[in-house]
Amino acid sequence: MILPPAPILELFKLTKSYPSPKGPAVIVKDFNLNLAPGEFVTLIGHSGCGKSTVLSMVAGLTGVTEGAMILGGRETDQAGPDRGVVFQSPCLLPWMTAFENVMLGVNQVYFNARKSERRDLAEYYLSVVGLGNAMHKYPGELSQGMCQRVGIARAFALQPKMLLLDEPFGMLDSLTKMELQEVLLALWRRNKLTTLMVTHDVDEAIFLSDRVVMMTDGPAAEVGDILTIPFDRPRNRVAILADPCYAECRNHLLTFLNERSHLRPSQGK
Repeated sequence: MILPPAPILELFKLTKSYPSPKGPAVIVKDFNLNLAPGEFVTLIGHSGCGKSTVLSMVAGLTGVTEGAMILGGRETDQAGPDRGVVFQSPCLLPWMTAFENVMLGVNQVYFNARKSERRDLAEYYLSVVGLGNAMHKYPGELSQGMCQRVGIARAFALQPKMLLLDEPFGMLDSLTKMELQEVLLALWRRNKLTTLMVTHDVDEAIFLSDRVVMMTDGPAAEVGDILTIPFDRPRNRVAILADPCYAECRNHLLTFLNERSHLRPSQGK
């Protein structure tokens, strides 16, 4: 009997609350989720339900109030280079070129490597995301989509255990969004990075994910439902849109968001 691989990420009763005059304001409560090595999982839910809070706790950028997070077999609540993060805005330093922005992280993580090796790493990922001819331009000279490509290259160049994406394409036009989804999937296939992504876009979640985790409405949001996406990889967007399973997946997610997101499984309602 072949046992399944151990999860790369385990979230056990993860809870986040903040003090308030009326007592603790609970944003996320008893959030349970495991991610297998190389799995692509998306969090979806209404605005304010705590999706980004969960991602921020996994990144170590927001403290955990209760519960435990186990990454690679070790409990942690701190940030580290084992998690690459891509935000909605890539947060590039404007006085540095695209190459220098990527090198900033590479130099910190791989300070023992030779300078030529670090340069090769940054150049490789910038070329893979399509910036081979623009890597020495400054953010002010790049489009929003190109800046986001730099952010993606920067995250992958750290060669982390996990990739965390917080609505990375939310500020882009539809065409640029679809182009960067393909870039992301190509990189993900090469590296097989375990990925946790936050999005509001149902279609994006279906196209990119192995599983979609639906969160209940806040406060005290939790996992409301999980949908396994049935499409094989690599994926063809046109073929997926034509598949009857696509409409079923889409309807499942929309029905949850429109009719069931206020129900909490933990309360049996």
